[in-house]
Amino acid sequence: MSKLLIISDKNKKSLMIKKLLINKINYHHFIKENLVVVIGGDGFMLQTLKKNNNKKKYFYGINSGNYGFLMNKFSPKNIIKNLSRANMVSISPLEMIVKNKNNQIKKSIAINEVSVLRQSRQAAYLSIKQGSKQIIKKLVSDGVLVSTPAGSTAYNLSVHGPILSLHSKKLSISPISPFRPRRWKGKIVNDNTKIIITNLNHTKRPISAVADNLEVRNAKSIIVKINNKIKFNLLYDKNRSLQKKIKIEQLRKEIK
Repeated sequence: MSKLLIISDKNKKSLMIKKLLINKINYHHFIKENLVVVIGGDGFMLQTLKKNNNKKKYFYGINSGNYGFLMNKFSPKNIIKNLSRANMVSISPLEMIVKNKNNQIKKSIAINEVSVLRQSRQAAYLSIKQGSKQIIKKLVSDGVLVSTPAGSTAYNLSVHGPILSLHSKKLSISPISPFRPRRWKGKIVNDNTKIIITNLNHTKRPISAVADNLEVRNAKSIIVKINNKIKFNLLYDKNRSLQKKIKIEQLRKEIK
């Protein structure tokens, strides 16, 4: 029998779905080995992926949260068929390398985005480079974020960043409430790029760096790049692929 693991959030709805699922799964075998069913919201899925950093596993999400962009809709009637016929998409996360004010180095991965945020009432003074090439010498803003295609419809979209196709091989750099230059809308760069964000005044204008939901405070410099050594295999019901969800969000944005 193929290995199957069910990981559930602790809220009432998640536990109820887990109970229903266990009763149905007992009688079935699955073609895909190392299948992990994740029951919860997007945040719970992101946490689970990071804890199970193994490219040999396949993650099928069932939404019991609010939006559930990374998840599938639960269908008690069709769940076995959906699990057996799900389509796979592989994504690589961002790697965040932060040097703090004490020159300590801290690392984390981000599946959606790395966000750099002002830590006090004062706006952040940031320099942004693409490798050795200067993108912007001095950005005065509430912060900036670097988004993957998978995360481009999340926080990135909320700050008016572009929606990226899963196959675009691009990353989005989007300012958060820019003050100077006011008209800077950000930049789309290749995903083989190393992005370097430097705090130009870390003593008076502290910033924090956040990889999805993991925060490092008092950052002096942040390096963001794709980690192609890590692959997360996500499973989606037919006709409800992640790519299709991204396209729908893109159309909604264009209509608006």
